[in-house]
Amino acid sequence: MGEGEDPDPRFTLANERTFLSWIRTALALLAGGIAVEAFTQQIFPPAVRLALAVALLLLGIALSVGAFFRWVNVERSLRRRKPLPVPLIAPVVSAAVAAASGGLLAVILL
Repeated sequence: MGEGEDPDPRFTLANERTFLSWIRTALALLAGGIAVEAFTQQIFPPAVRLALAVALLLLGIALSVGAFFRWVNVERSLRRRKPLPVPLIAPVVSAAVAAASGGLLAVILL
């Protein structure tokens, strides 16, 4: 990164593992969006299927980008020996998944 001091390798590796966990979650959302579009043609009306698939795909893309920026910010904080940044990814992803699940539940119940 070219700034600060090298942190303890355990912290750097933990940061990388967290990044990879977020990427794994993003891949699951992307796969879910593709699966909704490909396999639910008899279950949902086309507009609902498209909205759900696009929402999952956009959430997966946003999570991938957010995970990268989170990794960079944590790495910088470690190198500068500063407090870690507030994790904004978790509440955003939780709210988006809850909204998508609520919308899906409403469609199924109606």
